[in-house]
Amino acid sequence: MTIADQTRVAAPTFAPPYRAAADTVDLLRSRGFAVLDARATSALVGVPLADLDALQSSWNDLPPDGYLKDGGRYRKRRHACFVADGTHLEQTAHRAHWQPVEYNALHGGMQRWFEPVAPRVVATDAWTGLLRGLAAVCSQVRAVDRWSIEAHQFRIDTADGIGRPTPEGAHRDGVDFVAVLLVARRGVKGGETRVFEADGPDGQRFTMTEPWTMLLLDDARVIHESTPIQPLDVSDAAQGIRDTLVVTLRANAFQGDPEPS
Repeated sequence: MTIADQTRVAAPTFAPPYRAAADTVDLLRSRGFAVLDARATSALVGVPLADLDALQSSWNDLPPDGYLKDGGRYRKRRHACFVADGTHLEQTAHRAHWQPVEYNALHGGMQRWFEPVAPRVVATDAWTGLLRGLAAVCSQVRAVDRWSIEAHQFRIDTADGIGRPTPEGAHRDGVDFVAVLLVARRGVKGGETRVFEADGPDGQRFTMTEPWTMLLLDDARVIHESTPIQPLDVSDAAQGIRDTLVVTLRANAFQGDPEPS
């Protein structure tokens, strides 16, 4: 078997443990995470799938991530911040993404100024509805009046042979809740999602392949990561991509800001 033939062999995949939208709050309380297929995601946040699909093309316009300490060129991204107060959602002034080294040993402690999510995307009902829906679900799990929300559009590609969705490895984000939504996946193998108990031995592994599949997790209770991706066909490696939307929700202040008195 040639190297090209070996690359085309698909890695084994494990089906996601999908649950109904109605089970989400109970699962977050009992297990610390829930995995939803596209229809359940749509039902949970109250946004039609066709409207979510209309967002996908914006992932074709992401600039390179210039902060990768491993020297990689495999990640593109945009970033935007919001505050959800009840049913009201407001975008904040553009700001740096910051995490302490305790939560991100690779990129923590850095003021990372990513290009903002395009205004035309933020203005859509699908985008605002998705963020409002996630905030409403998280408020059912944890009674919080004000959520500080960060949204990251990611594209991981295999143009250089390998792409790393989480170069920092298995981690927590230092927030209250994290939503990882698969937006698109094309011409790649790998990219397995892994969720582990933060204070125990149990974990689960699965591969998200359907657009708008979502992993929603309690960041204090579980650790998560996604394994590297490789091209299915090395002769067409530049076409291999994995697009995700990662949304974090933190009670009250953003990381690095003083907590309100």
